[in-house]
Amino acid sequence: METNEREYMWHDLGLQIVLILVMVFMFLHMHDIPKKLFTKFRLRNRSDIQAKRHFVLGAQHLARARSSKTRSASNSLAKEALAEAEKAIALDPKDAAAYLLKSLALDLQGFRTSALDSLDMALSPLAVKSLADEEKGDALLKRAELKMAMNERGRADSALTDLIESVKLNSKNVKAFCLLGQCYEAKMMKMEARTAYEDALKVEPRSTVAQEALSRLGS
Repeated sequence: METNEREYMWHDLGLQIVLILVMVFMFLHMHDIPKKLFTKFRLRNRSDIQAKRHFVLGAQHLARARSSKTRSASNSLAKEALAEAEKAIALDPKDAAAYLLKSLALDLQGFRTSALDSLDMALSPLAVKSLADEEKGDALLKRAELKMAMNERGRADSALTDLIESVKLNSKNVKAFCLLGQCYEAKMMKMEARTAYEDALKVEPRSTVAQEALSRLGS
């Protein structure tokens, strides 16, 4: 008797679940939700593709700008690279690569503060997840270079923080180790500077920058 009651209970429960599912599917169908979701997904993919296209075009313009032999041509191409980067950002604001491209284009035109702002966006929680560890390390290196070039006390101190994190994320970047050594030298931290240059030589034994620095430090 008790067994039969349990069977009826499970049967009723199963029937209720089926009815609920049918009602849910009917609701979705009536409101055309599956089609809307598919359309949204398709449009999102289309936006991603367009964003990548603008990024590639921008990267090509930037490469040509860097290799240009005249300043006017370089500036013109850098502006085109900047325009493509901004289009990519508008379509996909969570892709750090477009912010990095924008920063490089701005830096090439001499707009260091704006270039730094764009790097900050690339390394912000909104976009940094799209970067691999080595890419993030390279972005931190570039940000540190800009901060040091601007030669401001507060920025120089934060540049050191960026470089320490950069070499942790990408331990094979000789330039990052050498710049880290320079930062330590500027702060009169000779022991730390020597270690950074030695680490640079472990990666690239022929690095003249590291060799000359160690000679200068008396190693």
